[in-house]
Amino acid sequence: MPLLRNSRPNILVIGDLMIDHYLWGRAERISPEAPVQVVDVANETTVLGGAGNVINNLTALGASVSVASAIGDDANGKELTLMLKSIGVKTEGLVTQPGRKTSKKSRVIAANQQILRYDKESKDAITEASESKILAAVEKDLFLYDIIILSDYGKGVLTPALAQGVITRARAGGKKVLVDPKGRNYTKYRGAHLLTPNKKEAIEATGIEIKDDESLKAALLWLKSECGLDRSMITLSEDGIAIFDEKLKRFPTVAQEVYDVTGAGDTVIASIAFGLSSGLSIDDAARFANLAAGVVVGKIGSATVTLDEIEEYEAMLHQSSSDAHIKSFEEIDRIVNRCRAGGKRIVFTNGCFDILHVGHVKYLQVAKSFGDILIVGLNSDASVRALKGPSRPVNSEDDRAYILAALESVDYVVKFGDDTPYELIKMLCPDVLVKGGDYEGKAVVGTEFAGELKLVDFVEGKSTTKTIARIQEGTTC
Repeated sequence: MPLLRNSRPNILVIGDLMIDHYLWGRAERISPEAPVQVVDVANETTVLGGAGNVINNLTALGASVSVASAIGDDANGKELTLMLKSIGVKTEGLVTQPGRKTSKKSRVIAANQQILRYDKESKDAITEASESKILAAVEKDLFLYDIIILSDYGKGVLTPALAQGVITRARAGGKKVLVDPKGRNYTKYRGAHLLTPNKKEAIEATGIEIKDDESLKAALLWLKSECGLDRSMITLSEDGIAIFDEKLKRFPTVAQEVYDVTGAGDTVIASIAFGLSSGLSIDDAARFANLAAGVVVGKIGSATVTLDEIEEYEAMLHQSSSDAHIKSFEEIDRIVNRCRAGGKRIVFTNGCFDILHVGHVKYLQVAKSFGDILIVGLNSDASVRALKGPSRPVNSEDDRAYILAALESVDYVVKFGDDTPYELIKMLCPDVLVKGGDYEGKAVVGTEFAGELKLVDFVEGKSTTKTIARIQEGTTC
């Protein structure tokens, strides 16, 4: 993740742009005019859709994005252009084609369920004049781009001539082209670096029924050979991603509760492109894309994902390294704000945790049961010496933090240098502050900033002091 956080690749997206329009409301009665639900609309939202959702995902990840496409000379086209510019997208490659209708898809949502969609759009192939203008814009700035994405929604922008023109120029300039394909005929994508069809799309394109690893490999080989790809890929929904370069590789995913898969394919290709252009290997880019997709399917509508959300999701799955769970004051403040905005209950406890033992582990497990996110404040080495004497700690603060962060019950560890975690608690304002049972009847630092205080009894006979004493005496438990 540090590699990606320091990256801002330049990525060009070419494809079918559209506006996703949402009408949100409640459906609590049937119309007297017809046997249909009546939706009381509470609010409306508009977001970029189609290739625009790829763009949204890229900007959310931190990429610098340019776009090339054809839109209509209509109100929707003007609105779409303003939406792109408002998020910092470079629109020099955007071509206005007279008479073309800019795509706008309106969805009616009630009780988190989509009950109706209606579209306004043109589906005809763009004109040769539009193709030429887009290719000229791509060629002019090709040297600026780290990678190019073709996002095909079958609305007429990515004609065979345009797709091949972009791929030919990109290969000549040493640039990779990633394609989210559409339809059954993939010949127009020949020469791309890779395609990202889902399982259904791959079956339709290859004519191979994918039902096991052998048929999956056959489909991947067909795509690689017939489309002249550097490597082939098929996304497998809840089964992750499959790639073939020199051999078949599968990257499983762990999905959270799925609310809406709208735009998940856009998130995958955006994440793959961001990862590759930031220096990740294809394997690591696939793992990164799996995590990103795991986040967006838990949201309603065409959604995006940030690096922070991916990091939190990875931490929740406990698939990240311990280092990823150790945070600074500034980092944990941002994380808590996001988690609280998402309705998560924050739990905080603190201690020296010098020589980790079963008492510590059980204490932390109970602490985690009081909420959703457990943050452990860890005394620094200097702080431990001030509290316990010059012979402590036995283990350094970095070692203690790493071991704590490896525990399944612990979400984040924050080191602090004061004698008490007063400032840390004041900043976090946890919903639950947890301390040991020996604090019964005593004042607990930071309680004024916490929602409630919970006391947890320690395991009888288990403590760091007693462990050290047994070691010095050469006795066993």
